[in-house]
Amino acid sequence: MRAAPVEASWPRVCVVGPLPPPSGGMANQCEQLVRLLRQEGVSAELVRTNTPYSPGWVGHVPVLRALFRLLPYLWRLWRACGRAQVVHVLANSGWAWHLFAAPAVWMARARDRAVIINYRGGLADSFFRAAPRHVLATLRSAQVRVTPSSFLLRVFGQHGLDAEVIPNIVDLSRFGPAGRAPDHAPHLIVTRNLEAIYDIPTALRAFADIRRTWPAARLTVAGSGPELAKLQAMVRELALGEAVRFVGRIENAQIPALYAQADCMLNPSTADNMPISILEALASGVPVVSTNAGGIPDLVADNETALLVPVGDAAAMAHAALRVLGEPALAQRLRYNGLACAGHFAWPEVFDRWMSAYRRAASLCPRP
Repeated sequence: MRAAPVEASWPRVCVVGPLPPPSGGMANQCEQLVRLLRQEGVSAELVRTNTPYSPGWVGHVPVLRALFRLLPYLWRLWRACGRAQVVHVLANSGWAWHLFAAPAVWMARARDRAVIINYRGGLADSFFRAAPRHVLATLRSAQVRVTPSSFLLRVFGQHGLDAEVIPNIVDLSRFGPAGRAPDHAPHLIVTRNLEAIYDIPTALRAFADIRRTWPAARLTVAGSGPELAKLQAMVRELALGEAVRFVGRIENAQIPALYAQADCMLNPSTADNMPISILEALASGVPVVSTNAGGIPDLVADNETALLVPVGDAAAMAHAALRVLGEPALAQRLRYNGLACAGHFAWPEVFDRWMSAYRRAASLCPRP
């Protein structure tokens, strides 16, 4: 953490977004952003969009759980907007936009506060095309629009919206390279949730191919979701046995230990923006084999910082992973370039960009 300038020069910020649990890209980024802003001395108040249900049984009653979460959220949001100069809304596609992001923008505008919409949805294009007109109108009403990737910047442009890129944060105080013995059995990891969009079956099929060359190889899948039973059945069908472990959701504080034990990360997602899991792997010195979905080619360069393969192509993913495991010079180059790439997403640089955005937004909507 650098020496802080005069605190009074920073706008008061209200950050609106989710926290773990459950862990996920946006929740982890929200937690890191608020924590690191506060460490810098910035007044950053959080309004959480996924506060745990109280009492807990409410979470099992569909309509009731929406009311028990939405009404307290709106009340906290109203009060927090009154204390802030800038309202920073972390937004995604789908129902999360309608239930949480859009009301935060509307409430901030009603209280005459500056708004930054930090849009993070990898499915933005299809969402914008199908959404009612007021979605784009709400986006246009913000003083500043921010995306974490050039991929989403292009999507915004296709819908007549300007924006700027402020990338995701990787906390280099937590993630770093760890030495691995050269003669151990290869350990591959997948750190995505068990949902259809992340296409874990392609990673399993690729791993089955990898085992033909490396019979002792093992795969750890860290994540939770509705596809678990289907994936466990697929492991049995592929006769992978105990070589594949589903370890469930790993808390963000423990995830560096998993990367420290990995030789290669597989990312089989079918749609993506700027996955923090790839950044964490790069920062940990773990070579990445990923699909070229969405904004991933904007994040990493094929054969330089990662190996990229077509979506759904298990054979290509297996071939790329076998190159990483069997070509030490390639693996070392990917590690070296990956570490350099991760440095661009370290907090000091990202902090300066956020503070510039906060000041500009506040200047466009001055309030005491």
